[in-house]
Amino acid sequence: MSETYDLIVLGSGPGGYVAAIRASQLGLKTAIVERELLGGICLNWGCIPTKALLRSAEIFHYMQHAKDYGLAAEKISADLEAVVKRSRGVASQLNKGVTGLMKKNKVAVHMGTGKLTGKGKLTVTGEDGKTTELQAKNIIVATGARARDLPFAKADGNRVWTYRHAMTPKEMPTKLLVIGSGAIGIEFASFYNDMGAEVTVVEMLDRIVPVEDKDISAHLEKALKKQGMTIMTSAGVEKLDVGANGVKAAIKGKDGRIVEGDYSHVIVAIGIVPNTENIGLETLGVKAERGHIVTDGACRTNVEGLYAIGDVTAPPWLAHKASHEGVIAAEAIAGKHPHAMDPKNIPGCTYCHPQIASVGLTEEKAREAGYEVKVGNFPFIGNGKAIALGEPDGFIKTVFDAKTGELLGAHMIGAEVTELIQGYTIGKTGELTEAELMNTVFPHPTLSEMMHESVLAAYGRVLHI
Repeated sequence: MSETYDLIVLGSGPGGYVAAIRASQLGLKTAIVERELLGGICLNWGCIPTKALLRSAEIFHYMQHAKDYGLAAEKISADLEAVVKRSRGVASQLNKGVTGLMKKNKVAVHMGTGKLTGKGKLTVTGEDGKTTELQAKNIIVATGARARDLPFAKADGNRVWTYRHAMTPKEMPTKLLVIGSGAIGIEFASFYNDMGAEVTVVEMLDRIVPVEDKDISAHLEKALKKQGMTIMTSAGVEKLDVGANGVKAAIKGKDGRIVEGDYSHVIVAIGIVPNTENIGLETLGVKAERGHIVTDGACRTNVEGLYAIGDVTAPPWLAHKASHEGVIAAEAIAGKHPHAMDPKNIPGCTYCHPQIASVGLTEEKAREAGYEVKVGNFPFIGNGKAIALGEPDGFIKTVFDAKTGELLGAHMIGAEVTELIQGYTIGKTGELTEAELMNTVFPHPTLSEMMHESVLAAYGRVLHI
């Protein structure tokens, strides 16, 4: 006998578990299938535990600079094992929270590996090998993604790491090579640099954090070099010789020359691979591009009754995008008419030191799209709260359509910008123009005042510089 539901969600990450909750709220009998831990990669091995690690590094950084604040701190040291233990404790707490949410919302949880066996049918195989047959009119695939390996040096957890190994290191790196300067690579580079490792970042493209505005990339590179990092752009790792005590890397620089270097550890952060293998997609003829499932604005695939959300679908591959897609899919299944999500209104955040955050088009992309633009910049050094916090490094940049006043994009680097960015995200979603933003009263003294000043700067009305 198979168990029958209105909806089955395959995968319990930030997309899957949110979809299950919203579906239950809408009166759908819902089940969720998870092969490892409720909460998925983000909660257990990604977004949350990495922020716990970075918070520890941030506190350590401030302790080392206590005298800048008129304080004294002596014999400061870091206990990596304790830092990791705290991070894992945070993840465990939130895993229990998701477990509680499933129970509260009456979502049936099936632990095991799920596989689509036909239209509306799914088999769950538990660790003990026993199988459970489930069926539902609708199924949401939310299986996420995993780290991409280097073809010539697969991660071994000893000397060559993915983000999962970097979160639970067996030892503290002394000399660390980070391959890739996207959010994951830069966050771990920042963490281990603050913790005392000698860090080198290698990026194939001509600048770090290449999806960000060029001005942000340039400022971040300058800041990271000031902190002691080595940054190599337009460079690629040609070879890794992994030994018991370290790794020898051959790196081809922008001048074409090969430089060899010795490192204690390597973190590979060159992108993701969607978890679409061995889940039965081929059986149903699900359309995919480069491994990622193709969906429409309501998260529907080309197969009736089958939906997909999160990292198995198109970019951006962000937890909050997955969660919002989960709500869209659940509401579409329940017969509602949810709005399709506009990727240009999805903010991105990187929690390095200094933080970076952005939403919408960069200045370059706006010009390429044919816009005539007005651009405003405001530096942290012009903000009283930033100076009082001892965080005068950074700036906020806004990009407007010169003809209509539409906010096309906003880009930030500096303290707590990952919290500030949502103000501009609301502005973009609400289709506000420069007039509404200028007429909004921002509290004083706050970092958010720089958002106002950046808008004013775009129109020649800046007040504090």
